Amino acid sequence: MLITRLALKNWRNFRQIDVALRDRVYVIGPNASGKSNFLDVLRFLRDVAKPDGGGLQKAVKDRGGITKLRCLLARKDPEISIDVELSERVDSAPLWRYTLALKSEGKGQQRPLISKEKVVRLSDGKILLDRPDNKEDKDDPDRLTQSHIEQINTNRDFREVADFFASLTYLHLVPQLLKYADELGGYRMEDDPFGQAFLERIAKIPEKTSHARLKKIEEVLRVCVPNMRNLRFIRDQHTGTPHLEALYEHWRPDAGWQRENQFSDGTLRLLGIMWSLLDGNSLLLLEEPELSLNEDIVRQIHSLIWRMQRQAKYRRQVFITTHSEALLQDRSIDPREVVRLEPTGNGTIAVTANKEETALIAAGYTVAEMLLSKAKPAQVDQLSLFKP
Repeated sequence: MLITRLALKNWRNFRQIDVALRDRVYVIGPNASGKSNFLDVLRFLRDVAKPDGGGLQKAVKDRGGITKLRCLLARKDPEISIDVELSERVDSAPLWRYTLALKSEGKGQQRPLISKEKVVRLSDGKILLDRPDNKEDKDDPDRLTQSHIEQINTNRDFREVADFFASLTYLHLVPQLLKYADELGGYRMEDDPFGQAFLERIAKIPEKTSHARLKKIEEVLRVCVPNMRNLRFIRDQHTGTPHLEALYEHWRPDAGWQRENQFSDGTLRLLGIMWSLLDGNSLLLLEEPELSLNEDIVRQIHSLIWRMQRQAKYRRQVFITTHSEALLQDRSIDPREVVRLEPTGNGTIAVTANKEETALIAAGYTVAEMLLSKAKPAQVDQLSLFKP
């Protein structure tokens, strides 16, 4: 499934937004415009829906409490609301609509309480859940400290939605954590967003499957790393430690075998992205994949992602935050795939390309030329600061 619409009210720096989404979503905007916050609302839904170690109260607490989530402009209406529509494919009719709204308890422990939770199966218009509108919630307000989507005994009729949110993957791979995982110790952050346990994830996959995936990744990566071949997964004969290994073509035959701690940071980052595209069927969130990569390779990222999506068993939806002009110069990027965040006096707004911008892109301009320049802060004339 895909998230084809996202509407937010009072979420962090978003006072009110409602935006349509594609199977690839590039989120652009100046620094502090809310790109990470845009992704975090989806991570929040994942954390709420996780059956093990998740739930509403923990998801809010992990983010510093409801006051940290609420938009500073939410004075008259303090309710935080998240509204999403899910479809099987882009441009097809939505199948599900899930709404979650929160307010502070207003007394005592100031717990976050559910002010609205609603699930609509849009294929037949049936409302499967509409809270708080039943006797149990009114008689026992403590029930409103938990969502129904996080509880197996209450999400049976819409577990497909709960499972979709819970299986979301967030990746902001830090190559050094992967290279020096052993030296850094055994602690792993929950959900491993920075890739420290990346090799352990590969180790858990059946050998035949991991071999097939690495072969696909090698074929795609050779566009960027042409001298790399025979990418494979191995275990150290003495310690059993998992490793990635590849042969780098060299003037001496078989002289260039290297392990992951010798790979470039950019190669490791691309490996993590490519593997993640093949390893799952739910939403994938990527923050600034252009980091550690030279500009020529960054220009290839869109086509690399497109190729891996086509080769994957399940085509994952991908959200990508980026500042990179090189990445957005790819002429195959659909302007509808770009969400531009614009800070205003009434909070950050989210916009997609208008008719004029879309027409100019169709005429030959790139997304970078038409949209990225509008996502950058205004430049100050430094010389003017010294003029009388």
